[in-house]
Amino acid sequence: MSFSFTEDVVALPTGAWAGAHRRTLRYGDKPVLALTQGKHRNYVYPVFTPQGYSVTSEHPADHPHHNSFWFAADHVYCRLPVTHGKGYEDYTYNIYLNDTFQGRAPGRIVETAYTGMPEDDAFRIVQTLDWRGPSEWAAPDGRLAARETRTLLIRRQAGAHVIDVQSTLAAVDWDFTLGPTRHAYFNVRIADSMIVGLGGVVRDDRGRIGGDAVSGSDARWVDFSGPVGGGQVAGVAVFPDPRDHKDMSWFVADWGVVTVGPFRLKGVLVRCGEELKARYRVLAHDGDADAAGVADAYLAFLKS
Repeated sequence: MSFSFTEDVVALPTGAWAGAHRRTLRYGDKPVLALTQGKHRNYVYPVFTPQGYSVTSEHPADHPHHNSFWFAADHVYCRLPVTHGKGYEDYTYNIYLNDTFQGRAPGRIVETAYTGMPEDDAFRIVQTLDWRGPSEWAAPDGRLAARETRTLLIRRQAGAHVIDVQSTLAAVDWDFTLGPTRHAYFNVRIADSMIVGLGGVVRDDRGRIGGDAVSGSDARWVDFSGPVGGGQVAGVAVFPDPRDHKDMSWFVADWGVVTVGPFRLKGVLVRCGEELKARYRVLAHDGDADAAGVADAYLAFLKS
């Protein structure tokens, strides 16, 4: 068997058109994950385990901006030069929520190019994504706040799909600052059936249990596992790359979200021509954290 990456085709009635698009990666005839372009952002949904269980939620009713497996930030400060180049003004954007938040209208993350190709026993997807602010005076299409190159390398191993993801966010037209904010940078929204209230378990590398215990910590990894139907359990483990997360802090909630990033505690300035790189490994695994060998998988991640 091999990987294939194809556009999902929806048979719409005459005169109708799709407001978004989705491409699905399969191994043989089994789906592994899909890339989805929504109105406000590009994200990975669905995400499957090798046994075929979907472990993320696309847009839950309580947080419709939580789109499965995604990048975002709600405090993006673009430094636009003022007249004669003597100083700058901060143009502040919300590229996280779907609605105006703390006085900032919503921006969007839009795919402008992609490639997908097999690589040894894996499959590599590379996307170019524009981070744009909302339509505003003198910028009807939204100002280009930043440009992201997002790479996903997907492999299969016993009991898990392994997704290595790298986000490189470049300052193109002006400097920008991200954060500090709890709403950034890499996020996973767990499937509703897996939340703690329905039998799920959140744990980290130091044995702390529950979102409250993990949130605000510098845990090396976090696993969220729970029921997926038919008496089965599956989960998602998140490994931030320690090279990119010197000031790491998590926000994890028992109701189903895992967020981690390098600027939760203090802002990061990216100057024009520079880039911010953030890397993560995600395991979409069958069984709970122990059955999936998450602790050993993290050690293997560090060695790789």
